[in-house]
Amino acid sequence: MEDKLETIFEGLKQKSTTKQTIYRNTQEVFEKMRLAAAAIVTSLSTKITEVDSNVIIEYRNINEFEFHIKFSGDLLIFVMHSNVITFPEDHELMSNPYVEEDFRRRFFGHIMAYNFMADSIKYNRMNDPGYLLARILINVENHYYLEGVSELDLEYSDISKNVVDDKALRLFIESAMVASVNNDLIAPAIDDIKKISVKQKMENQQVSRGQKLGFSFSYEGNSNNFQGMY
Repeated sequence: MEDKLETIFEGLKQKSTTKQTIYRNTQEVFEKMRLAAAAIVTSLSTKITEVDSNVIIEYRNINEFEFHIKFSGDLLIFVMHSNVITFPEDHELMSNPYVEEDFRRRFFGHIMAYNFMADSIKYNRMNDPGYLLARILINVENHYYLEGVSELDLEYSDISKNVVDDKALRLFIESAMVASVNNDLIAPAIDDIKKISVKQKMENQQVSRGQKLGFSFSYEGNSNNFQGMY
């Protein structure tokens, strides 16, 4: 019995230490992302003001786990998840030689970038969709792995070579902004909006608003990715 207790204790001790380190690493990365996002917004605001002062680009800090970038009609929401995750054995990361050599490398903190229409949040349109553009996974050694929509054109899939730095974080944010800007609203089909309910009218729902279409994930065809997120 004592041997089993010792085994459990050692396993918990090692995992807990690993997860605490990963959580701190992810916090540090998120703080660096805040700084990068604010710098990007300042730079773009200066440039766009010279062209059209009515175009507003804003950075907003929400809380310790979230910040926003608003530009044109888009809102990017960056969220740090408070939990450390791992993946099923058939996920491609689990078979990476770098990950296989040390079980601590199987665990990750993660930060997500979501794209919403800015008016969806402004007018509390609760049924409007948002789209996960990408997420960055951070491990115990501050190596990272990126997953996301193909529009981001991410080329950083080898976690063994990817160490977090300011350049990578800036590129992550800028790529998400480019994907958002290039994905325009598509008008709904006339048949979808030819009827409106009294409830929709009374709640002032904008049934004719468009939706963003066209995002395709770089992992499509491999259902193992993006599992174990929550």
